[in-house]
Amino acid sequence: MSFFKAYDMRGTFGVDFDLETVRKVGMALPGVVSPLVASAEGGSARRPRWLVGRDCRQSSPDIRDALVRGLAAAGAEVVDMGLCTTPMVYFFTGEDSYDGSVMVTASHNPPSDNGLKVSRRTALPVSYASGLSEVERIVSRGDAQDEPRAQAGGKGSRPADGVSEGFLARYLDWHRAHNRRLGLANSTLSFAVDCSNGTGSILARRLFPGAVLLNDTPDGAFPAHSPNPLKSDAREQLAKTVRVLGLDCGVMFDGDADRAVFVDEKGDFVQPDHLIPIVARSTFKETDGAVGGRRIVIHDVRTSRGAIEAIREMGCEPLMVPVGPALAKPTMRETGAQVGGEFAGHYYFSEFHSCDSGVLAAIRVLSEAAEAKAEGVSFSEMVRPISSRYANSGELNYMVADKDAAIAEVLSVSKGFGAVTGRSDIDGTRLEFVDGWVNVRKSNTEPYLRLIAEHRTRDGLEGWLHALEDAIGRMEGGADRCS
Repeated sequence: MSFFKAYDMRGTFGVDFDLETVRKVGMALPGVVSPLVASAEGGSARRPRWLVGRDCRQSSPDIRDALVRGLAAAGAEVVDMGLCTTPMVYFFTGEDSYDGSVMVTASHNPPSDNGLKVSRRTALPVSYASGLSEVERIVSRGDAQDEPRAQAGGKGSRPADGVSEGFLARYLDWHRAHNRRLGLANSTLSFAVDCSNGTGSILARRLFPGAVLLNDTPDGAFPAHSPNPLKSDAREQLAKTVRVLGLDCGVMFDGDADRAVFVDEKGDFVQPDHLIPIVARSTFKETDGAVGGRRIVIHDVRTSRGAIEAIREMGCEPLMVPVGPALAKPTMRETGAQVGGEFAGHYYFSEFHSCDSGVLAAIRVLSEAAEAKAEGVSFSEMVRPISSRYANSGELNYMVADKDAAIAEVLSVSKGFGAVTGRSDIDGTRLEFVDGWVNVRKSNTEPYLRLIAEHRTRDGLEGWLHALEDAIGRMEGGADRCS
């Protein structure tokens, strides 16, 4: 089923899935994700407790209802927290020890899309490899068509369709307690926050007082721009606002606020991986946390060598992980990493149940920016020691019929770039050279071949890219570069 992806369930509502699919998923989830609590524990049985939240997409209330109906039919006790951000669901799953949770969202996808992000106890993500494949098998073969356990006592709660003020108040209190440097309103830092008409809107006014707020009304049609902050046209309004008002920087959240992306004082895009060392530095100031004397910072295979070098220079250990929250979060727990981030704008915090939060990342970066400004350093100057070390291509996407053959061709051509000084095959292949590196991989979420390269000089990068794109273009059937 096209609805089931590597990290979650997502697709066009009414095309890739419908309400009946969602109900069946709801019936299957407790047995797959929380079977132990559904059986006898200490001689007595208890129902699994599940938490549900939703974004502001127009289809989300109906999808939420179908999901809760299925979960309750499977015997689960369901608490519905209403309109919220995805990180809020992660937080309360871990904080209140729910056995499982589901966020109804399609994150940064277009308005016509929707989906489900599933976590198990302690807010550990459930991916296709760790449970969603079994859910798909159950739903596909029709085991969840009927509701045989509907009389088992499961129940679901449904609050008003707005925000649960109880959950929201606790969430805000946690952020204030865990960000001693939150006093941004008392600094001279001027900045804009673009909520993309997503659910970050319910937090922005209270956590960023004094900010210039853009698109801070939840609207699942996303009328202002795409909820994907990595799209350059989506950032145009924020960039223009920063330039026209002479602000110090701007931050944009995606549709469900699990990602944060920045523009500097000139309105220029700041590559998210360049901010990993800054997020880490700010986090260590807040937490003073180290495990066994080690400070571990995770980053994905697309991360700039400049950021990796900066992490080491901070006295921290950089740890490379595959792309995606479903893979980053378990690694955070297994290694004791305290903080981390990735190229797409996800940032992870051990204090936040090892989950990603765009809002928490924004607070940490803005705190560093406020301190830098107090020392006469602009946002771009704060990032430049990291971003200026190498020329970076950004992530390039290609539609290629035979992705495996294209990867082999890219690696073959890359041999001409010099001696290989390092190699990682944890997600596609990343080859390290004296002057830079190349990563090529198949997307886990979209039908693309993804390529990224970095070189010490812009001219050197252009030469590498010319050779690599020539190789991809020679593939049978050709290759189309996508935005």
